[in-house]
Order: sequence, then C-alpha cells, then structure tokens
Amino acid sequence: MDATAFASAPNPSHAPSSSSSSLSASYSRVLRFSVRDPWRRRRGQRLPLHALRSQRPEPAPASASHHDVVVVGAGIIGLSIARHLLLHTPLSVAVADAAVPCTGATGAGQGYLWMSHRTPGSDTWELAVRSKQLWEELAAEVDGLGGGGARERLGWMRTGSLLVGRTSEEMATLEERTKALSQAGIRAECLSAASLHALEPELYVGHDGGAMFLPEDCQIDAFQAVSLIEKTNGSYSSEGRYMEIYNDPAMSLVRSETTGTVQGVQTSKHILYGRKAIVIASGAWTRTLLRSFLEPNPTLDIPVMPRKGHLLVLDKFDKLKLNHGLMELGYVGHQVAKSSGTPLSSESSEDEHGALSISMTATMNTKGNLILGSSREFKGFSREVDMSILKCIWDRAAEFFPTLKNVHLDIDENTEIRIGHRPFMPDGKPVIGSVPDLSNVLIATGHEGSGLALALGTAEMVTDMILGNPGKVDFSPFSIKDRFSG
Repeated sequence: MDATAFASAPNPSHAPSSSSSSLSASYSRVLRFSVRDPWRRRRGQRLPLHALRSQRPEPAPASASHHDVVVVGAGIIGLSIARHLLLHTPLSVAVADAAVPCTGATGAGQGYLWMSHRTPGSDTWELAVRSKQLWEELAAEVDGLGGGGARERLGWMRTGSLLVGRTSEEMATLEERTKALSQAGIRAECLSAASLHALEPELYVGHDGGAMFLPEDCQIDAFQAVSLIEKTNGSYSSEGRYMEIYNDPAMSLVRSETTGTVQGVQTSKHILYGRKAIVIASGAWTRTLLRSFLEPNPTLDIPVMPRKGHLLVLDKFDKLKLNHGLMELGYVGHQVAKSSGTPLSSESSEDEHGALSISMTATMNTKGNLILGSSREFKGFSREVDMSILKCIWDRAAEFFPTLKNVHLDIDENTEIRIGHRPFMPDGKPVIGSVPDLSNVLIATGHEGSGLALALGTAEMVTDMILGNPGKVDFSPFSIKDRFSG
C-alpha cells in the first residue's frame, strides 16, 4: 500500500497544522509517522467531488451501457448493495465511483461490528441487529469454504467488546445499558474493576471503574471485507450482470427529454442507464453530488456532512497485550453532535458544533496491529494530518493503558495514520429511501461511523425498496419524505 512520508516531507500540504505548534520538541522528534492516504492506495488519487466538479473536463464522447440498477459510490455501502442485488435478484448492476474502493471512510475505519454502543428501541437498533446477523451469516458461509476461513478472508475476530467507564456515574450508566441490552436479547455483563482486570490486565480504570462486556461482538478488516465483496460482485461480470467503473466521477443525471424522468447517470466517460433504479451511496460526498445532479432547481438538501477522523495504527505492536475490543463510554456521546457546549473530559477543544472530540477506542487486528482512535471534527474535506490530534489520541490511550506512557515511539516505518470522512447526519441516523418526485432515485448515506457495521442490512433494505417488497426492518425511520426541506 502506498504511504507518504510525513515527518520530513517538503510538500507543505503534509506539514503539521498550526494547531500542532504546542507539541514539545522531544515529542515532535519521536512521532515520525508515515501517512496512508487511502485516496492513493491503488489505481490513482482521489479528489473531493467538489474539486472534481470545479475542474470538469470538456465533455468527451461517452460510451453507453444499460443495466437494471446503477449504484454511484463504491464504498462498503455501495458495494454491499450491488452484492445483495446480484446474489438475491436476477437484476444487473453497474457501480461507478470517482476513485476506488476503500479510499473513503470505509478504508479509514476500525472495523468493529459491535452492539455495545447501540441503544435498544432507537431508530437504528433493528437495522444494527439485522446487519450484524447478516455479517454473522457471511462469516459462517466463508468459514464453510475453508481456505483460512473468515479470519483469513474477512479479518473476522470474535473478540467481544468492552465499553469502559472510570467513575461511579459512568458505572451507573453502564449498568443501565447492560440491563437494556440484556432485555433486548444481547448477551451483556457489567464488570467491576476487579473482574475487568482479569480480562484485560493492562487496562486501568481506577477503583470506581469497570466495563460492560459483550462477548459476542466481532470485528473485521475493511480492506479484506471489501476485497471479498468485490470478488463476489466480479464473478457476475461474465454473465453480463455486473460492471464496475472506477476513477470516473458521476457528473449528472440523464433524464428523458419528453417526460423528465431519470434514466441514468452520466460520468466523465460513460453513460450508465438504469432501467429500475439509480442508487446514490456516495457517503460524505452525497450532498455535493445531489446539488450537482438537481441543479438548477434543487428540491432537496440532505444535510450530510463530512466528519473527519484520525486513527493511529501501530504495526505488529508487542508493547501492549489486548484481548478484546475497547471503547470508552464517552465515545457513545460523540456519535451525534452535542446539543450543549458543556465540555467533557475526553475533549481537547470544540468549534461551534462541539466538533472536535477525542475518545479512546482500541482494537488489535488479526495481523497483530494495534489500532487506536478516535477523533471527530468538522473540517470539510480536509486531508491534513493534525499532529496535535495524534498526540491527544496517544495520550488518551495512555490514560487507560499506563504501559504506553513508557513506550518510546520510533515508528517511522511501521505505523500508519488513517484519515477519513464519516458521513454525519445531525439526527444521528442514515438516510435510506427514494427521493421525493424521483421515485427511481434512492439515497443510502449518513451512516457516520457505522457504515461497515450497517452495510449488509442497508443493502438488504435498498434491495427490498427497489423490488417493492416489505422490509425485514422498518423503512420509515430512514425515509427522506418529510424529514428534510429544500
């Protein structure tokens, strides 16, 4: 995978931001990272869609192809929609993207399929339950094929998750969550500090702390999962049912000259006709894309925003033993924008949205890499690495794992920084449904940090919508109608 040297790079776009000037000289010398830019991981560099549109090339003769469904977006949501349609219907599918898979939020995530931060009875609860069930079924199917099974091909690990608290107030919240999840049919146990120590000896939560333990929670590797899905989708190419077009941004909708109905999508190089449906699954770029598609008379404005995040990945890290996936309780509160300006202990600073927050998350993948997070902030589509945020992530993790305070980080060649843009929705739930007055145009976006976890359930839901079937999960909480105003 491509990596860009950060510490000594002469390119000013890779220099630390002004907010990192407070770092001590010694810390600056120690933290020398290489930066994975997912946009450059393979087959070319990705630019934000707004940048692509501001530099539109002169139209060239476009090749035309006909399909039943056209999906715009090759992240985990778009690819999963294509997979479900191919596996469970006779429909043909084309997928188009401005870049390549795993170059957006999908490739910058931590890969957990957890229920610990879900709330029974919430609008997203049933979708989360159904999606996890579908991931479990996929993992079992892959295991049945042999050849390394789900661990090798999906990065699948049933590590269980620990939602950690350090105060008596947080423990009271965890006890309530444990009870609610147990009543909803999820195996959950509330652990005292002593019981927690037996599971994670290197984790420190103080005498008043503890955790909620969900032993059935799992994690996967996004790159491996996407590779498996791509292989499945590609197997239908020989039948003429699947086409993928990468590094080719969508430019406009193709409409009938007589009726005005949407017939397809024009990219910079192709015209993709969709007989039954057009699905827009472009993550944080969906709002910009829709504005372009619906100009000059926009009728809808879906307020999905890019919420930038940093993750720190330490390759084959042996200074810390981690048995489970961990997340501090404060992470749950940062899934949606805060309505008050009251700072929390896990925050480093705020903008007017309470945008920048640092919450401890820690996982170890099948390769022995330690993945630490996470940050949340509203910075548009900025790709700039902020060294002060990385310092906060490391320092926050060290509060929970004192061993890290004694680790000398000389990690030029075995560390990566993941930066991605979660598709954030102010009301905290995805948008999945048809565009009003354009019934054959569907939107699937706004999953924030849960795109991987909710992907298979979303794909099933979109397929049912296209076929006109009743869903296994109620569609209505995710509907566009009456939820937004233009």
